[in-house]
Amino acid sequence: MKPTEFTRPILTPPNNSKKVLLHSCCAPCSGEVMEAMTASGIDYTIFFYNPNIHPLREYEIRKEENMRFAEQHNIPFIDADYDADNWFERVKGMENEPERGIRCTECFDMRFERTALYAYENGFDTISSSLAISRWKDMDQINGCGERAAARYPNMLYWTYNWRKDGGSQRMLEISKQEQFYQQEYCGCVYSLRDTNNWRLSKGRPRIEFGVKFYGINDTATLKKTEK
Repeated sequence: MKPTEFTRPILTPPNNSKKVLLHSCCAPCSGEVMEAMTASGIDYTIFFYNPNIHPLREYEIRKEENMRFAEQHNIPFIDADYDADNWFERVKGMENEPERGIRCTECFDMRFERTALYAYENGFDTISSSLAISRWKDMDQINGCGERAAARYPNMLYWTYNWRKDGGSQRMLEISKQEQFYQQEYCGCVYSLRDTNNWRLSKGRPRIEFGVKFYGINDTATLKKTEK
């Protein structure tokens, strides 16, 4: 299935910046954002920093797929540390907070602070994230975390563009099906996994299996081997 044909608007980052560091959480969320930025001639780099993702196998699946898609488009990809211990320390005491609550705020803060630091040290004046395209996320929460992180450094801005609008959410799904992206069934962290599994069990459904579900393929498809 090919993505719907349409005329893309030309996007302009804040302050007419042409060099953007895009924090990416996964290939399904970043696919449409990447294609939109590419179509606008924006010079951008993918920054993959997601120490919240658990377990490590799930992290590697999401990272390798995102890396593969970036390589297809000749987009630089920065593979940051998987410092899960620091993440657990940041959210200590928030283990039972709900999705979109203060634990998620702390998680976004940590990821965007690292993104902003890399941007500052490597000549980027604008950062953004693919996280906000997901309808499961609170866009205001994400934008607030991004703006706080960017405000730590002079002349740096967080791009709060609404990637969902003008059909962005639908194209995200179309690209995911076309590319047969891995379809993760929970946000990423161990607490999200716990809560999602508890919900599934309450509905008589089995626990999540890692690496078996892909957009556009039968749910029980065998894990694809990604190529570097």
